[in-house]
Amino acid sequence: MTAIAEVMDYDEVLERYDPVLGLEVHVELNTNTKMFCGCANVFGGEPNTHVCPVCLGMPGALPAVNGKAIESAMRIGLALNCEIAEWCRFARKNYFYPDMPKNFQTSQYDEPIAFNGYLDVELDDGSTFRVDIERAHMEEDTGKSLHVGGATGRIHGADYSLLDYNRAGVPLIEIVTKPLVGTGERAPEVARAYVAALRDLLRGLDVSDVRMDQGSLRCDANVSLMPKGTTEFGTRTETKNVNSLRSVERAVRYEMTRHAAVLAGGGTIRQETRHFDESTATTRAGRVKETAEDYRYFPEPDLVPIAPSREWVEELRASLPEPPWVRRKTIQQEWGLTDLELRDLVNADALDLVAATVDAGAKPDDARSWWVSYLSQQAKVLNKELAELPITPAQVARVSALVADGSLTNKLARAVVDGVLAGEGEPDQVVEQRGLKVVSDDSALTAAVDEALAAQPDVAEKIRSGKVAAAGAIVGAVMKATKGQADAKRVRELIIERCS
Repeated sequence: MTAIAEVMDYDEVLERYDPVLGLEVHVELNTNTKMFCGCANVFGGEPNTHVCPVCLGMPGALPAVNGKAIESAMRIGLALNCEIAEWCRFARKNYFYPDMPKNFQTSQYDEPIAFNGYLDVELDDGSTFRVDIERAHMEEDTGKSLHVGGATGRIHGADYSLLDYNRAGVPLIEIVTKPLVGTGERAPEVARAYVAALRDLLRGLDVSDVRMDQGSLRCDANVSLMPKGTTEFGTRTETKNVNSLRSVERAVRYEMTRHAAVLAGGGTIRQETRHFDESTATTRAGRVKETAEDYRYFPEPDLVPIAPSREWVEELRASLPEPPWVRRKTIQQEWGLTDLELRDLVNADALDLVAATVDAGAKPDDARSWWVSYLSQQAKVLNKELAELPITPAQVARVSALVADGSLTNKLARAVVDGVLAGEGEPDQVVEQRGLKVVSDDSALTAAVDEALAAQPDVAEKIRSGKVAAAGAIVGAVMKATKGQADAKRVRELIIERCS
């Protein structure tokens, strides 16, 4: 087991050093097919079933660029306030690893499709930090290795490895920041906030599902330290493929404290990749980090250059949706949400679902209650993301409408939602099939009230003597007798009438 490195107290780190960050975010695009072939671009599947000679790197197989991926790349670049290249091309990035069947990755090197942009990121206290973007370039994803045996799940110590090339060739956009200086004590927070804002932006553009847990959005966090009063960047490390917002923040913080302890002890930082351990919130060494020269880039001879017309660029610019943070402010004002309520919606990944439910006719408070409370609980039980639940905003809005018009009680409404989640059909079908509609017929309710009063004469006498609070026991009995389908308000009115 690898020993945990020594670290320096975070406050002392800040007294002695200034952090410098560099964030590289890889985004898998949601195109129907892969970047250079016609194979399906879908997550999962039986290993090596979404492959062909092109993405397997077979001799003589020729690639063809996915036009939708180019459009998505340009939309991302424009949303990040980047310049869009008038002419760019692909390059071969050469390195050997089993998950690269061609022994090179088709990427972009010195001529990216988008460059020189920025993203203004809002921090927890409402202040803004501008993250300058170096480039956003197109490339293809690699396959996946499964190392079997050993204690760590990594290649070292494994008995053997399995390779799945379903992911090989999936369209990727790599978004690279310029060095981020001046973050100080807020460096970990800035890193998390940037990745969060980027994820929201990409989701709003509908170019990726940005599922960090499935690897469709991954962050490589570069960290180095400068002694106070100096301006020369220190040696950086790159913590690879960090797959949650919380982990991005923790990885940056840990590397700052580890670097400082090494430097203060007279050691030197090795330029290398690192791997983040979720269980310990620490990193461990990977491989020595290559430089650009090590990859022996050269232009890809099998693909023609890309020269998007200025008319196309401007059409895409005009079609960009409102930035998510602007939309959130509008929603907050329209719905009268507090900052905390809005933050809870965002953190629960429920804002878009609630908004769609409101658009389908539900009141904001009702829609928010359904998604943030009951449906969030069901998502945890089913081990699914909220958006993956088999219920639509329109169906939630219909259930809400049935409650509003008195057809359902809240308890019955939850049973209807359970039926929809179980695949029993639309809300009205579930109501009919399960017999869940509220009993509001006075004759049926009166009979149930009379029966309950006769069964509890002492309670009935209390009500007749003016102790109206005692009616709750009779209401409960009627609700039980009607399996929760009675209109409780009307039941209470009938009890008072019968006892007057």
